[in-house]
Amino acid sequence: MPAGSPREVIGKVNAAAVAALADPAIRQRLIDMGQEIPPRDQQTPEALGAYHKAEIEKWWPIIKAAGIKPE
Repeated sequence: MPAGSPREVIGKVNAAAVAALADPAIRQRLIDMGQEIPPRDQQTPEALGAYHKAEIEKWWPIIKAAGIKPE
């Protein structure tokens, strides 16, 4: 979602994503594609934000040290 999106909209999109991830067929398709599906208690906007922040903190020094630039 774009920064500044209303909480109500974020909540609706999150609810739809959580419902989709609860569908066994969708879950299996994602797993077959190599996706890891977080436990239900981690399927929140806050948990996703924390995950992204942790990934950036983990990978940014490596990207910077390697001199990787966006194309």
